[in-house]
Amino acid sequence: MDKTVASADEAVADIGDGASLAVGGFGLSGVPIVLINAISRGSATDLHVASNNCGTDGWGLGILLEQHRIARVVASYIGENKEFGRQYLAGELEVELTPQGTLAERMRAAGSGIPAFYTPAGVGTWVADGEMPWRYHPDGSVAVTSPPKEVREFEVRQEDGTSQRVPFVLERSLVCDFGLVRAARGDRHGNLVFHRSARNFNPLAAMAGRTTIAEVEQLVEPGEIDPDEVHVPGIFVHRVVELTGEQVTTKHIEKRTLRPSSGGES
Repeated sequence: MDKTVASADEAVADIGDGASLAVGGFGLSGVPIVLINAISRGSATDLHVASNNCGTDGWGLGILLEQHRIARVVASYIGENKEFGRQYLAGELEVELTPQGTLAERMRAAGSGIPAFYTPAGVGTWVADGEMPWRYHPDGSVAVTSPPKEVREFEVRQEDGTSQRVPFVLERSLVCDFGLVRAARGDRHGNLVFHRSARNFNPLAAMAGRTTIAEVEQLVEPGEIDPDEVHVPGIFVHRVVELTGEQVTTKHIEKRTLRPSSGGES
């Protein structure tokens, strides 16, 4: 099945108001910026986003954030995005901060048919006990807090060979309406390969989406990707958008540093 779509705008055309999006990327690495820009040109609003972070000011998901198109974010940190922090503290945005490994597993579990799992991360904190601020009132008081989660003890084998009962918190999988990812290579069947650190949350976001859209820097024919090299099999991908040369090379650097030249000039 040829899953290629002519343009990013066509690929995201059915993303409507209130849709939930699992978005790949970490900081500025591996961000599906072309798909995000296409959404920004549309009218969809009240979006619910699950991603490691919410981009930076003026880039990535930060674009949708500045347009006030995002209503809720599940993320592991606020990162280098001042507008994200401002909207959260001003009560304009609901934010569910989640341990990074837990967020990754919630996405992976969604694509694996696992409705929930137990993890030790967050036991004894607001993550498990509840009362984590999800939304604030404009005056700074808390409007919505996280609910308490189920905690159970399991026998865990220790390094010395003994067993000990250890508490674990129940976390639910994170299924989203759409998954948005960026890959270095992809074929017309949707098999994807990512380049080094750009792999990050992309395979997980692809698994979490009921409909997953991939923008690929290099489109190849089926069979050209060695099966052992595939990071995400095409069963998880529904639409593929081939990027132009300009779109491939348009990438931002989060923190650019320059070393002095041998002559002492920077």
